[in-house]
Amino acid sequence: MPVRCIAIDDEPPALVLLREYIAKTPALQLVQTFDDAISGSEFIRQNPLDLLFIDINMPDISGLDLVRSLDNPPMIIFTTAHKKFALEGFELNAVDYLLKPISFERFSKAASKAVEYHMYRNKTITEEADALFVYSEYRMVKILLNEIEYIESLEDYIRINLVAGKPIMTLMTMKKVLEKLPSARFRRIHRSYIVSTDKVKSILNRKAKLSSGAELPISDSYLDFISDWKKV
Repeated sequence: MPVRCIAIDDEPPALVLLREYIAKTPALQLVQTFDDAISGSEFIRQNPLDLLFIDINMPDISGLDLVRSLDNPPMIIFTTAHKKFALEGFELNAVDYLLKPISFERFSKAASKAVEYHMYRNKTITEEADALFVYSEYRMVKILLNEIEYIESLEDYIRINLVAGKPIMTLMTMKKVLEKLPSARFRRIHRSYIVSTDKVKSILNRKAKLSSGAELPISDSYLDFISDWKKV
């Protein structure tokens, strides 16, 4: 099914452009456009919606404040003429932000990201799931599951350590990330560690040695991992 979306912008030319771009994108279905935030806000509260394109700087209420006022906001793509607003946008977990004037190429990238995330968010994680989506450094990041070696808890944050490349930090609990991962491929072995089971190469003295050479402790609460791993 197409991603149902609306656009809110107080500048008529901007709305015309968004209509044209959305019409060229088969995966999107434009439900309505609004030139004032109040009317758009009321529509969002009364109608099912997947994605909102919204300008940040509007006279009646800012796009940021509108999104903050929503109890259950849809996916958000902010549009703005001011790059300085990008930080606040990603603090609200925006899928992306588009800097005006918006090219169709840049619009397409943002739309594709939203469509992919919509598909991910609306299916149950199964053994066939191949990616994890997280917010990091004010952008949404797609991480392929086979790239993850282990995940480490750092108080309110987690650090996702990859087979290759820089680790990815995100604001998330271990419990929450574990819910997003297929249980057959990822196991918790310690209050501070989750491992990709196929990256564990050996276990000795309650320590799991990974492909990279990293050694992680296995705590008493998760000793069943050892016997389960031996069966793989």
